[in-house]
Amino acid sequence: MKIVVALALMLGLAGCQSMPPVNFAVSNVGYSETKVDAELKAITVTLASPDEKTGDLPAGAEAAAPLWQTALEDAINRMAIFRDNSEKRVNLSVKILAIDMPAFGASMTTKSAARYELIDRANGDIIFTQDIAADGVVPFDYAFVGMVRARESLNRSVQQNIAQFLQALETIDVSKPMFPAKVAQK
Repeated sequence: MKIVVALALMLGLAGCQSMPPVNFAVSNVGYSETKVDAELKAITVTLASPDEKTGDLPAGAEAAAPLWQTALEDAINRMAIFRDNSEKRVNLSVKILAIDMPAFGASMTTKSAARYELIDRANGDIIFTQDIAADGVVPFDYAFVGMVRARESLNRSVQQNIAQFLQALETIDVSKPMFPAKVAQK
């Protein structure tokens, strides 16, 4: 009888927990005193092709790309790191390489990986490229229901991934591209 009561109590408590929304927005992004001397014209976020991916991209991962892009645009806008009046124009291309979510477990850890590339629109120079991997860990005591912990671990992983990119963004020198494009001279 005690076991039945305990299970009923646990199920009742689990029913009170609502599923958190998918929210990749990075909190605490402040204004950057450091500026990248370029105007950011476009941001694209896509999934890696099967030969590019570095981990699992589960079914439904395509829904992550627009949410990732929106969160990234929001963070860059709040950071105000690009100069809108610069003569140099750049695009930011993000390729999601992996979203490894746990199937079950007490503590949920989701691993995300993405390649960030800043490309000069005038000549195709790759000014900056970096693969960033991040973990989102949610302990067992966060929520009784595993799906709630898994969703929150996804949120935290992508938020951490974007935050790491924002930190790297402050070190970029657009006058020194990592991979200059080879353009034929006329």
